[in-house]
Amino acid sequence: MTAPQPPVGKPGKLGKTLMIVEDEALVAMILRDQLVETGYDVLDLTERHDEAVAVARARKPDLALVNIRLAGRDDGIELAEHLKDLGIPVLLISGQVSRARSAKTVAIASLPKPYDAADMVLAVGYLLARLAGEAPPPMPEGLEVFDGAGFGLEPAE
Repeated sequence: MTAPQPPVGKPGKLGKTLMIVEDEALVAMILRDQLVETGYDVLDLTERHDEAVAVARARKPDLALVNIRLAGRDDGIELAEHLKDLGIPVLLISGQVSRARSAKTVAIASLPKPYDAADMVLAVGYLLARLAGEAPPPMPEGLEVFDGAGFGLEPAE
């Protein structure tokens, strides 16, 4: 997936960097545009496991949004395991709700497809606040937050 990206190294106004790993180019571009418009720095879009790991190692995003089904035979849950090993929290974005729930030890949350890009922006803001130990905004509908993923996400009050 090669699409125009915001300038590398120029952080978004919110100071948080995100990575999107999605095999549906149009979905990824819409999501990227909405997150950039909100003020996040979004890294180059990727659709494969190896690409995503390389980008994550080079840029260390604050949060990765990962679809479970990726290009080829790549698997987003396996990718989430590798990203967790790198200290990068993962929000699974997939219509495969039961598979997402089975990944509770490697992902911090799941937002099922179909979702609205605005809901994703709310979910990202919620999760980043929780990761920073800040009081989060109200949890968006549909977002399922996992415990035990090892990222210090305490249950919301």
